Amino acid sequence: MYYDDEPTRGHYWIGFDCGQAKDYSALTILQKAGKRYDIRHLERLPLDMPYPKQIEYIFQIMHRKPLDRANKVLAIDYTGVGRPVVDLAQDRGLNPIGIAISGGNSVNWNDEHNRATVPKRDLVSLMQIFAQNDRLKIAQGLQAGPILAAELSAFKVKIDVRTAHDSYGAWREGEHDDLILATAIALWVAESEQHQQTHAVARFISNGR
Repeated sequence: MYYDDEPTRGHYWIGFDCGQAKDYSALTILQKAGKRYDIRHLERLPLDMPYPKQIEYIFQIMHRKPLDRANKVLAIDYTGVGRPVVDLAQDRGLNPIGIAISGGNSVNWNDEHNRATVPKRDLVSLMQIFAQNDRLKIAQGLQAGPILAAELSAFKVKIDVRTAHDSYGAWREGEHDDLILATAIALWVAESEQHQQTHAVARFISNGR
């Protein structure tokens, strides 16, 4: 993990993509830096690591410096095998947000606001916008940094002219894209929180409080 002597307080978003038997599980940690997000931690977990050990590993990271005293949010891919992993994280007291990826057009939250169904295009487009505008930076010294950069370079969005539907190359289609997904989930949850806070303040002001 590379933090470049950052202060122990701050706000971090942790994204976790649960891999299946032949796919890596990937972990990303973002830190807000003004209008930018810095990727401070990036790794693939061993292929043979059981899910309970993966959650315990995340628990240990979240409870040691610099995250132990910081504001932090854990977001986990809730699609497929991610559902029982989210339950494991909940049982461990990590209060995760589960993100189920869909091919639909709208975002839907549950009543407890801890599970959301998010269109794939929303995750992809947000990350691409931030990356293209230098608002998503990979910290120097991260061993998996070049891997994420390569994933982003290989990632393509195709539009079917007949249906106007978008499709995504290298997203669960042979090539590993675990680091992209973990990062996209963390970024989407971070921006969703910022959006909600902005609207809450706007409502507060408009009500004259």
